[in-house]
Amino acid sequence: MTRPFVARHIGADADAQRVMLDAIGYDDVDALMATAVPASIQVVERETSDLPPAATEAEALAELRMLASQNRAARPMIGLGYYDTLTPSVISRNVLENPSWYTAYTPYQPEISQGRLEALINFQTMVTDLTGLATANASMLDEPTAVVEGMLVARRASRSKSNVFLVDADALPQTRSLLAHRAAAVGIELQVVDLARDGAPDDVDVFGAFMQYPGASGRVWDPTEVIAAVQAQGGLVVAAADLLALTLLRSPGALGADVAVGTTQRFGVPLGFGGPHAGYIAVRAGLERQLPGRLVGVSQDAAGRPAYRLALQTREQHIRREKATSNICTAQVLLAVMAAMYAVYHGADGLRAIATDVARKAEALAERLREYGLSVRHDAFFDTIRVTTPGPAKRVIDRARERGYQLLWVDDATVGVSVDETTTADDLAAVAWSFGLPEGEFLGAGDQGERELRFDEVTPLAGVASALRRDDEYLTHEVFSTHRSETAMMRYLKTLADRDYALDRGMIPLGSCTMKLNAATEMAAVSWPEFSRVHPFAPEADVRGYLALIEQLEVWLAEVTGYDAVSLQPNAGSQGELAGLLAIRGHHRTNGDDERTVCLIPSSAHGTNAASAVLAGMRVVVVACDEAGNVDLDDLHAKIAEHADALAALMITYPSTHGVYEHEVLAITQAVHDAGGQVYVDGANLNALLGFARFGDLGGDVSHLNLHKTFAIPHGGGGPGVGPVAAKAHLAPFLPSHPFQQRADHAGGVFDGGPVSGAPHGSAGILPISWAYMRMMGAEGLRDATAAAVLAANYIAVRLKDHYPVLYAGEGGLVAHECILDLRPLREATGVTVDDVAKRLIDYGFHAPTMSFPVAGTLMVEPTESEDLAEIERFIEAMIAIKAEADRVAAGEWPADDNPLVNAPHTAEAAVVGEWTHPYSRETALYPVHTLVRTKYWPPVRRIDQAYGDRNLVCACPPPEAFA
Repeated sequence: MTRPFVARHIGADADAQRVMLDAIGYDDVDALMATAVPASIQVVERETSDLPPAATEAEALAELRMLASQNRAARPMIGLGYYDTLTPSVISRNVLENPSWYTAYTPYQPEISQGRLEALINFQTMVTDLTGLATANASMLDEPTAVVEGMLVARRASRSKSNVFLVDADALPQTRSLLAHRAAAVGIELQVVDLARDGAPDDVDVFGAFMQYPGASGRVWDPTEVIAAVQAQGGLVVAAADLLALTLLRSPGALGADVAVGTTQRFGVPLGFGGPHAGYIAVRAGLERQLPGRLVGVSQDAAGRPAYRLALQTREQHIRREKATSNICTAQVLLAVMAAMYAVYHGADGLRAIATDVARKAEALAERLREYGLSVRHDAFFDTIRVTTPGPAKRVIDRARERGYQLLWVDDATVGVSVDETTTADDLAAVAWSFGLPEGEFLGAGDQGERELRFDEVTPLAGVASALRRDDEYLTHEVFSTHRSETAMMRYLKTLADRDYALDRGMIPLGSCTMKLNAATEMAAVSWPEFSRVHPFAPEADVRGYLALIEQLEVWLAEVTGYDAVSLQPNAGSQGELAGLLAIRGHHRTNGDDERTVCLIPSSAHGTNAASAVLAGMRVVVVACDEAGNVDLDDLHAKIAEHADALAALMITYPSTHGVYEHEVLAITQAVHDAGGQVYVDGANLNALLGFARFGDLGGDVSHLNLHKTFAIPHGGGGPGVGPVAAKAHLAPFLPSHPFQQRADHAGGVFDGGPVSGAPHGSAGILPISWAYMRMMGAEGLRDATAAAVLAANYIAVRLKDHYPVLYAGEGGLVAHECILDLRPLREATGVTVDDVAKRLIDYGFHAPTMSFPVAGTLMVEPTESEDLAEIERFIEAMIAIKAEADRVAAGEWPADDNPLVNAPHTAEAAVVGEWTHPYSRETALYPVHTLVRTKYWPPVRRIDQAYGDRNLVCACPPPEAFA
């Protein structure tokens, strides 16, 4: 009989759990959880559940196939920033479907992330070259949110004191909607202007302007005068630019723009019903310090060799908290890698050829439609045209759908058509027929009798002025011209993957990050074309399978969290936080409580909590925590009393950020409600609660969840993610909506809160992962997973407490799903720092736990339920051995400045090249435990300079001789 999926997901079997329980001192897992989780919040067994019984892997895949079949196969030609694309198979197989890439974590430990960091340097170089600007970051969540970040950059850097921001009337409609929603919360006034027709108004003081290039209508125009006019007022100009178009058109930098934003989706990243896709942002010289998100730079390792690391780290929002200017703390790394490798695969010539082909197809279609008397709105365009129809536009749309094509309804008399690299002669012929042209346009007999294109003589970009044609070089670094054969490309990707440490190598015990198994069955449907090649604005009738899957997932998530409604639109945990706080803001304003703007946040909270509150227009007031790591109730009541009339919300993480179950949580939430505030429960630690308690039952009004933590979506090297927002019924009307949503109503009601991402359902392309996880686990399996995670964390705490103090504990001395090891006494006794321990763990074959969060000088360890006892024991063995090494330093056996810890990690080169002068042996350095002899992970570089804020960092591809 096939083992149930839950037995494959949970690493420790019954015998292993018996070993752990004996060490902790409990008879069974139920007794452990009964002690750890406060009785006052434990769920009462429900007679009915919205979760179906657990399915086998085969059953889940069969159900997914059925859902996929309900998505109508259609050729999307809607455009609006989303295009079908051809993912090179070598990239699809070796990146998207490769656990070495998709199971890695954010590159906070650069020594074991050199492959990903190089790939991101490629991405940054690609973006800076194509945009003509000085510096790009390592990706954004999507294009519309990148536009918002560009607007905020402009406000911070502008010399103008104005609060007005100009928005191009020809911007993507989803971007305009999201801008309006986000601007209102932070007091920015938007003024929509047809910049191409009317220019920048000279009677309005502005701090910046935003334009689409090419426009949503496809129009290509020269914005240099508008840019100069805005800059003359001291404002900054943000341009959203199509990177493929930029291979043929003048770059935003050459036009004078200060900031460029956009998406890299059409660089080989599947549509996925809206995501995940890597957005981008690039800035001119002098604005580097204003960039949100992550930036990769070239530093040096301990041997003076070039090495990559995250740069300008002081901008990280979890550090800046309420002083943050953005709540973006993540990226879309996996998708950025795919886009960068698409550029590596094709090179400048290949991208230019693709763009030329796209432009020629669009020009040919427009030319043929004009010949038959139809009007095309603009003469200058790249890939998109707007056509005035002789009759109702709906008739053209319907005729196209009959043939399997999705066109854009613009208005009653206008249809939009966008072509892409996948568009064929047959596609163009079908579209032409939809407009009433004779069957067979564009098609004729080739030399061999095959059907071929009939527009070889068409001039691409025929209506575009020569001044807007690109004439400078780009993608000149050798990485974009070296890997031309598939063999070379495959080996390059393998080389980079081998430089990294991911979950396919071993445990990544990061506290608060929940690096659990991303099962192959869960991942399977992501690559199916019925899910991956679907446009996010496709009509409802074409996406019934997706909508059914989404509704089921919303219902299941509402069930396990105790809420009434769930929106899957937020495409990161930070965006889920923001969506929840905006819902609270909307609720108070609807009730006339505009003065309620204070958000109470415990001092231990995730840094994005404070940043999100600021971006929701709230004022952060910090609540102290006591010595046990719990919210200080006296301080909480004092702050509530002080701000009673202005209290909007409390944000609290449960279990706490300190890794314990707070017993007074019900009293905390009641106190906030009594004062008229709302309670936001941060869902980051749901893996310690699922099946045993529910946020809605704790007094929570709204929460975000991390599908890339608790619900098995891979972290992808620092992204993708999904951060759904779940709420009680009174907040449901304020959950995210979208101008192109297929349905306004959800399982929890009608959402009308405004968008927080570019697509109606965010990163829908990876939702089948969490659907499959919940479907195969079932309610009982989810509960078992929580118990296994808590058991593993407590086992590690018990085994290591005599070597490293466990900083916080709850009832019975128990922790939740993670424990905090206090390394401050170690430093006092031996001089060995938390950094030294983290780097030495690399020599033992481990990714370090979370460093110095939430307390400086500590390690937060979270083993998750997916690790088996052997791997947990291997980690424990390594930590005990490292403590012994530190003791030898304290005893004087090794000098404080020359020992295995301060010199870690050790590379093979350091051990075999040159004379060995250290007071410890090569074997001690490289093979501190015998099990490493055959399984050694070799770090590619030595310890990297962590001098964050270095102004001399190079953030683009360095010349090859730098690594000679």
